[in-house]
Amino acid sequence: MDIFSDPVLLARLQFACTAAYHFIFVPLTIGLGLILAINETRYYRSRDPKDAAATKFWVKIFTATFVIGVATGITMEFSFGTNWADYSRFVGDIFGAPLAAEALLAFFLESVFLGILLFGRKTVSPKFYLVSAWLVWFGSCLSALWILIANSWMQTPAGAELAADGSKAVITDFLGAALNPSLMARYSHVVVALLIMGAFAAMAVSAWYLIKGRHADFAMKTMRIGAVVGIVTSCVMIFTAHASAVVVAEEQPTKLAMMEGMYDDEVPPLYLFGWVDEESQQVITPFSIPGGTSFLATGTWDTEYQGLNSLAETEQYGALDPETAPVNFVFQTYHIMVAMYGLIMITAILAIVFTYRKGGRIKNMKWLQRLVLISPVFPVIAIQTGWFTAELGRQPWVVYPSATGPEGVALATGDAASASVSAPELLITMALFFLVYVFLIFAWARVMGRFIKEGPVVAPAETDDAASDEAKRKDAVPGFAPVDDPVVAAKGGE
Repeated sequence: MDIFSDPVLLARLQFACTAAYHFIFVPLTIGLGLILAINETRYYRSRDPKDAAATKFWVKIFTATFVIGVATGITMEFSFGTNWADYSRFVGDIFGAPLAAEALLAFFLESVFLGILLFGRKTVSPKFYLVSAWLVWFGSCLSALWILIANSWMQTPAGAELAADGSKAVITDFLGAALNPSLMARYSHVVVALLIMGAFAAMAVSAWYLIKGRHADFAMKTMRIGAVVGIVTSCVMIFTAHASAVVVAEEQPTKLAMMEGMYDDEVPPLYLFGWVDEESQQVITPFSIPGGTSFLATGTWDTEYQGLNSLAETEQYGALDPETAPVNFVFQTYHIMVAMYGLIMITAILAIVFTYRKGGRIKNMKWLQRLVLISPVFPVIAIQTGWFTAELGRQPWVVYPSATGPEGVALATGDAASASVSAPELLITMALFFLVYVFLIFAWARVMGRFIKEGPVVAPAETDDAASDEAKRKDAVPGFAPVDDPVVAAKGGE
């Protein structure tokens, strides 16, 4: 197959690259949103100007990342109407509500209160500013929920039926469609992964300051916050990953078979690593745990699962061709994700132990500082490979015929692409996207570098203001009127 002449494959590659690029920034906004809110909570309690400067620092980091995340997300939505018009026609009745809700509710909430964080420190009351910080993070999590409602429905359709003419899926139960079988497992799994990313990014910034010998107080405070968030979310990840794996086993048997390299019916072993020889249909590995995957999915060691060959003979999954399925690619991305989780857990344990042990031994441990500095690479790779596993594992369908899904509600990837978009047009847009995205990543990196180099600096004027902040505004009208406003003062600060 010539990649440069296949419009469907090029459309898939373009969307995959766009989504992967966009998903560099989404984890940072959701993860760092929590770090930002925790820092502002610290300031609300301490009234320490250094804590206010820390919040200001994270607001700048968050805003720059949020802006580029929005810009890269818009291109994905445009591609639904250009490269994937037939897909949009098929799922339009389902997708309209969650995508509109994401824009009107979540994005609006996040944007409005981010504006308050940027410009409202001296305008609104301290309590209102604190609430705004948490609402920014809540808005980002809410945005992820609506997007995952749409994506999870593609994985496990529900609450819909096939139109009489077979042209589209028609919604019959909105709650059933929104709360589809894979939603909660996938949402919890994704959000926890994003929080890990934010924690590790915060710790990396702290490690950089420790290595450079700058902003030691800020670095240790942030390291403590990041280490706690990192270890808690890493432990929670065990449960969310298990729940997600159970859903895959129950609803998406072909994906499970590709993740474990199963061509024939078997009790799946647990592989730590290996290589799928797609010609011989065998997993080549020096080590495996017999029945390990069965135990993780069901709690028993002898549960047999169907392989790709037998699944391809069924009416429901007859469109699957085991000989062309990306089995080894899905196998590798899945196991790379698991390996990265191992590195994440090791780093989180080391960080929490040596950050809190004997007043923070990490301050004098250069090797651990360097490990923490590069540690965001681990969740980045885990998140990206996890998404590749989820999306490629459902091929050749873009709307997967899940085990409990409504009859006929499925769409092959080849039938979802726009017939009017040619291969040369896709190549041109991919080249233009590449140039724009290279410019954006360098611009973002330069801005981040400038913010981090500057650090959380406390200006003298801010110190004076912070010293009298609570006295000036403790009775402010929640929102916008400080007590030294003459109108409010005349009313006794009511």
